[in-house]
Amino acid sequence: MKLLSIASGSSGNCIYVGNEDTHILIDAGISGKKVEAGLKSIGLSAADLDGVFITHEHIDHIGGLGVLARKCGLPIYATKGTIQGILATKSVGKIEMELFHPFEGYGCCQVGSLTIDPLPISHDAKDPVAYRIYCGEKRLGIVTDLGIVTEEVVDGFQDMDALFIEANHDERMLQAGAYPYYLKKRIAGKKGHLSNESSGRLLSNIVNDHLKYIMLGHLSHENNLPELAYEAVRLEINMGDNPYRAEDFYISVAKRSEPSPLIEF
Repeated sequence: MKLLSIASGSSGNCIYVGNEDTHILIDAGISGKKVEAGLKSIGLSAADLDGVFITHEHIDHIGGLGVLARKCGLPIYATKGTIQGILATKSVGKIEMELFHPFEGYGCCQVGSLTIDPLPISHDAKDPVAYRIYCGEKRLGIVTDLGIVTEEVVDGFQDMDALFIEANHDERMLQAGAYPYYLKKRIAGKKGHLSNESSGRLLSNIVNDHLKYIMLGHLSHENNLPELAYEAVRLEINMGDNPYRAEDFYISVAKRSEPSPLIEF
C-alpha cells in the first residue's frame, strides 16, 4: 500500500492512498491543479482515481471536491450527514447526486482491492469520521480533526502498519496566540483538534509490533511548528506505558502545501 500526503493543514487537506490497481483520495480540500501535481509526482493523474472519501464537510477538506468530481465523474464516499453538509456548501458548486455514495451505517466499503472502514469521531461537523484502510494484511489508519480521544478510537486503530494522525497545535502557542477566546476554546475543545501532546498520547496507546510509519498532519500554521509536533509526539511515546521507543518508528511531518515523501509498506 502507498500513502502520500498531497497537502495537509488548515488551508487544505488531501491524501492519496493506493496500490498497483486501486487509487483513492481522502478529502479534496485543495485545487484540482494541486491534486494533479501531487498525483503526477508519483506517476498518476486524476483520471486514475477510483473515488474520493470525505472525512467531513469543512471547506479545508472539500474545497476542490466540486471541480474534481465534475471533471472526472469521481465517485464520492461519505456519511449521510457529511453529504448533506457538502450539498449545503455553495462554494463547492453543483455535484450530480449519482456521484454520491453514502455509507450504510458505518459499514466497510470495497473499492477495487481496498477496503475502507469509517469510524465516527468527535469534531464540530455533521457526521465526521476517521478511516481504516485495508489491503490484504496491510492496515492504514487516517485520523484528523479529532477533538477527543475515545476508547473507540484507541480500540479502532490497534494493529495498524501505518498511521496518518493529527498533531494540530502546540498548547502553549495556542493559548498565547492572537486567536480570539472563542476560537481558542473551540480548537482545544472536545469537538476541536488534537494538540501535539494529545496526539502523542494517542499514539502511545496504539503503537504495536506491526506499526512502521507515523505521519503527523493537519498542523496549524499559526499555533504549531513541525519541529514542536515531532518532538512532542516522540516524547509522549517514550514516556507512555508501552514497551516501545520513538526510534522504533519512522516518524515524519506532512507538508502544508506540497506533497510529502511517498510511504510504501
